[in-house]
Amino acid sequence: MATAAYLEVFVFLLLVCSYKSEDKLTPARPLSPGDALISGGGIFALGFFSPTNSTSDLYVGVWYNQIPVRTYVWVANRNNPIKTSSSSVKLILTNDSDLVLSDADGGGTVWTTANSIATGGGGGATAVLLDSGNFIVRLPNGSDVWRSFDHPTDTVVPNVSFSLSNKADRFVAWKGPDDPSAGGFSMGGDTSSDLQIVVWNGTRLHWRRAAWIGASIAGVMQSNTSFKLYQTIDGDTADGYYFKLTVPDGSPPMRMTLDYTGMLSFSSWNSKTSSWTVFSQFPTPACERYASCGPFGYCDGVGAGGKVTSTCKCLDGFVLVDNLDVSRGCRRKEQLGCSGDGDRFLTLSSIKTPDKFLYVRNRSFEQCTAECSRNCSCTAYAYASLNNVDATEDRSRCLVWMGELVDTGKFSDGAGGENLYLRIPGSQADKMKSTVLKIVLPIVAGLLLTLAGICLISKSRGKQPSKKVQSKYPFQRMNDSNEVGNENGEFSSIGLDAIFTATNNFSDYNLLGKGGFGKVYKGVLEGGIEVAVKRLSKGSGQGVEEFRNEVVLIAKLQHRNLVRLLGCCIHEDEKLLIYEYLPNKSLDAFLFDAKRKNALDWPTRFKIIKGVARGLLYLHQDSRLTIIHRDLKASNILLDTEMSPKISDFGMARIFGGNEQQANTTRVVGTYGYMAPEYALDGCFSVKSDTYSFGVILLEVVCGLKISSAHLKVDCSNLIAY
Repeated sequence: MATAAYLEVFVFLLLVCSYKSEDKLTPARPLSPGDALISGGGIFALGFFSPTNSTSDLYVGVWYNQIPVRTYVWVANRNNPIKTSSSSVKLILTNDSDLVLSDADGGGTVWTTANSIATGGGGGATAVLLDSGNFIVRLPNGSDVWRSFDHPTDTVVPNVSFSLSNKADRFVAWKGPDDPSAGGFSMGGDTSSDLQIVVWNGTRLHWRRAAWIGASIAGVMQSNTSFKLYQTIDGDTADGYYFKLTVPDGSPPMRMTLDYTGMLSFSSWNSKTSSWTVFSQFPTPACERYASCGPFGYCDGVGAGGKVTSTCKCLDGFVLVDNLDVSRGCRRKEQLGCSGDGDRFLTLSSIKTPDKFLYVRNRSFEQCTAECSRNCSCTAYAYASLNNVDATEDRSRCLVWMGELVDTGKFSDGAGGENLYLRIPGSQADKMKSTVLKIVLPIVAGLLLTLAGICLISKSRGKQPSKKVQSKYPFQRMNDSNEVGNENGEFSSIGLDAIFTATNNFSDYNLLGKGGFGKVYKGVLEGGIEVAVKRLSKGSGQGVEEFRNEVVLIAKLQHRNLVRLLGCCIHEDEKLLIYEYLPNKSLDAFLFDAKRKNALDWPTRFKIIKGVARGLLYLHQDSRLTIIHRDLKASNILLDTEMSPKISDFGMARIFGGNEQQANTTRVVGTYGYMAPEYALDGCFSVKSDTYSFGVILLEVVCGLKISSAHLKVDCSNLIAY
């Protein structure tokens, strides 16, 4: 018995020792594909991986070990992948304390830390994966000569400090959702001031965090759980400021990520749904993108996250330069006097301070005011005390602005930001004081009138139909069409800038497909709403008619088997439709794909057929309009997450009015093979035309073959003839 007990203890200790050794890399123990280092607490893993859409590229990276969805926080050789066919790939720690990723088949060294380590490491070093996700090279004396997070990828994890020095390596987003190589967006300390964190799109500023106010806790965010995430900044270091995320004990995994669309997202792991939940994003709203509101304009609603309507407005004392283009900014109503006490300072609260400031140190509030007052070019100033920072050389922060104020914002909840003291003419300040009573008295009277008006409106509301929001761009601006009649559509208008942001400037990574006189892109609107954006081809007169048809028709149709139109956008030669996003795309993507067709078992195929039939029945009989689709085919049947079908692409549809049963057209549109013979030959169409197309789809679903398939008999031109 004693021997057995000792044996159990020995085995246990052996397992513990071997478990602990898995977090270290030594010169005698390299890492090969299939192997992995596991941090001491099992939180993170380091090893070789291939992106989900790639079978040929191999990378070394760090990911969450206890999360079922593979989530990477750092990649070593992101711009120099190894081909998976290579048989001699290893990650090695040399006797000189350098990490080397080698590929003997591919020509030697793929990636190394040799150029990153400032001082010679010497022998006896180990490479350790910590529970913070940081992969470090540590000497026998305990000092670290290299840290992976000093050379970040796209992710900030809690409890790791990152330098805000403009000399430090930037965070760089992935190039695409499955491409770890360096993308166009990057984040780091401002090149002109360590007080700011900024995001670049290439060399252009994309978003800017307001200048640090001096508090050690720079921000607090409430996650989707009961836990909070703290943004802390340490200014008491010889190397400048350091940024760190801190979470309370027991919190779920959280992270900050710069994605390939330029969105800076804060998310936490939801164990119930087994997914990452985003609880805060920047820039949101869209007007928070850098300098969107122009000089002396500000984004009203910073930090709202899409919960409130956010717009560009002018600072007090300014008016828009161009009412049709807010990006041109604002101009003064009255020019500054710059003579003695002629100018005053107006206090604006809850402000995201502008960019391009001068940092004046060691000033009291009165001295900071004087710095701006005596310089006629000074347009504003802001002051903060740094007494909570233990740095003896700088106890205050005075920011002054010369000339234009750019990239200003106002926090929606009133809790964020700081006071900005804006310079205005003395005459304008006097007018503001004299108008207080003129404003207060009408407000009181207005409240009384409003109460009376509410009573009247509530009585009359039942007699008047409600009105939906209509686009400010009327259809009369487009080419007239004889196909739709005189119907006027009602729909929501979505701004072009919001669509550009949602689709990452119509990036190819967001492209879902082509057809129907344009391309379709995936987009994410403010608030995380996924949409499909259909962008009509420019210069297509036929495409304009299709656009008009789709808006007029789909805005009036509501059925679970018809795709839902969320809004549209018309701006100069840009014409866009915004639909609900269906992740499974179209029926033909499953039906005619050798691998994906296995997901279509017979119950699913029957479900799809019934759904399309219900949608057609609604169009032909159950809606208040009789609508002929005229281009029903497998690629125009979209599938949601539950594989339920939705009919889409109504650009060629036709409304039947009154007792009209059929019609003729000289403009035959649609897809040959799906067209009824009488429509293809004579232009005669009716509900039977769609029924014919439905029959073709039915054959394709049952047989799993295209209407014109190469697998048919030689003497059969298509599936129908067969």
